Amino acid sequence: MSVKTERGLASGEDVSFDSDGCTLAGTFQPARTPFAAALLIVGSGRTDRNSDVRLPGGQRLRGGITRAVADRLAGVGVSTLRYDKRGVGASGGDYLTTGMQQRLADACAALGWLSARSAGLPLLAIGHSEGTFCAAQMAADGSVAGAVLLSGPARTGAEINAWQAGQLADKLPSATRLILRLMRTDVARSQRKNQERIMASSADVIRMQGVRVNARWVRDFVRYDPAPALSRVTVPVLAITGGHDLQVPPADIEAIGKLARGPYEGHVVGDLNHLLRPDPQSVGLGGYRRATRQPVSAEVLDLVSAWVQRHWGPA
Repeated sequence: MSVKTERGLASGEDVSFDSDGCTLAGTFQPARTPFAAALLIVGSGRTDRNSDVRLPGGQRLRGGITRAVADRLAGVGVSTLRYDKRGVGASGGDYLTTGMQQRLADACAALGWLSARSAGLPLLAIGHSEGTFCAAQMAADGSVAGAVLLSGPARTGAEINAWQAGQLADKLPSATRLILRLMRTDVARSQRKNQERIMASSADVIRMQGVRVNARWVRDFVRYDPAPALSRVTVPVLAITGGHDLQVPPADIEAIGKLARGPYEGHVVGDLNHLLRPDPQSVGLGGYRRATRQPVSAEVLDLVSAWVQRHWGPA
């Protein structure tokens, strides 16, 4: 594995590593006296190492989840690596043609880099949303000593899409719902038709309403079932989902606990949304930009840091 390291900001080092001929870029944030090292894996979309997402039109949603976790863990003695996805930020490759298996391979390459840099330390995998699939797979394969699953599901992508469609349709503004009724537009049915079109295709990229879509990833996601991997996990697992998450069913926290065979701790936290910020009115996607003006939930960060220290910290 080729590795290039450059001194970056005071909070970490800019690093790069190879994944099957593609150079990926990230940030290694060392703890002063580390007792463990954690790979942080971001969620779906054009998401960079800090969990910030590039939106259509050049706008950016500053999720900041992995950056907040890295900062908290560095303070308690855990070094971390977080990285930009293929075709995002400073990483090479093409985002639109990357499927879930490539995402997993990239995460494994990142873990290999972290293992070499943190020799002798227990390795942990911490994933958010889609990143929980990689974290659970690494835990199932015995590549890590423990896994943290933030806002992760326990059901298939097809089931998640159907659940989301029902949740989000109910959260549309009343004026929008009226217009849709007048136009005889069923949001859930439209979502199903779009999904069926993608599933019937074989191209990596197709156009939907004039927008180029990563059809390869969508097909992978719809077919993916995290349950088999979760059922093979025997290492400690911490799972956290917000009580007002409209992208992942909070009830899946209990399902993950029934699947995992190692020490398990699960939490459904208050009124937090998928980005782990308060959403008392359950606004969902429409409120994400406003929600990210607030920091990532301190309660979630406390749960993660306490769990890591309890299992691997100094006695």
